[in-house]
Amino acid sequence: MLGKITNSSTSAPTATSIANAAPHWLAPFLQRRLLICLFTGFASGLPLFILYQLVPAWLRSEGVGLKEIGFFALVGIPYTWKFIWSPLMDRYTPSALGRRRGWMLITQLLMLASIGFLGYLDPKTQLSEIATLCAITAFLSASLDISIDAFRREILPDKELGLGNSIHVTTYRIAGLVPGSLSLILADHYAWDAVFIITAAFLSIGILMTLFSDEPKINSHKPATLKAAIIEPFQEFFGRHGVRSALWILSFMFLYKLGDSMATALSTPFYLDLGFTKTEIGLVAKHA
Repeated sequence: MLGKITNSSTSAPTATSIANAAPHWLAPFLQRRLLICLFTGFASGLPLFILYQLVPAWLRSEGVGLKEIGFFALVGIPYTWKFIWSPLMDRYTPSALGRRRGWMLITQLLMLASIGFLGYLDPKTQLSEIATLCAITAFLSASLDISIDAFRREILPDKELGLGNSIHVTTYRIAGLVPGSLSLILADHYAWDAVFIITAAFLSIGILMTLFSDEPKINSHKPATLKAAIIEPFQEFFGRHGVRSALWILSFMFLYKLGDSMATALSTPFYLDLGFTKTEIGLVAKHA
């Protein structure tokens, strides 16, 4: 009897037991599925804000012109056009981790390398190489979004979709405080190569989440052929809306974020040109 009491008293609490013991209003947020959404949002948002906040600050600090920095906003194109290659990611399973987690791990590991390497390039002499590496990072980040969105949809039941998506978007925005605040403050005290290495290290949060999560069990079947994965979805889309309406929809998807992307990419250079230090920008502007 004493042995049973001792074992039960020293056993580690599970996520379910913690959720059951929590206040009624807090319990839903402590479910394992919804806790995962905390990490998917952070992993999804971090690379985007590195490209739109940290990279422009770095380039402007190194004397790159506003015109050139403005063109860097075009690296956001993969986020708009990711639907083109998403069927391929649905068709192929890259590793033993499964179709969703496999792509999540691959894209995050490659971004860990690409973002960490950025700071070792010289904006004065290697701007084209920086642009290429940023475009590759944006492609990997958009691909990560594809796999994360599918992963989140498959682990959440319909009744939890609203709350799960809200948690995901909230931590997506919170992730922007790393490159938009912490990294800018660090840039006033450390070299840029160290800043990019430290910032890239935050990707390990998403990598660990990927490794310790379970692959969704539902909807595990994949398209049998490339035609079923790529051609048939587009045939259905154009057949449902008609060619003209479909082209209008695609044009809107491509263009509606360009203005916002330009403004976001140029906001930090604007603050720097006004004479604010990177620490001041990180402490004030990025928390507004």
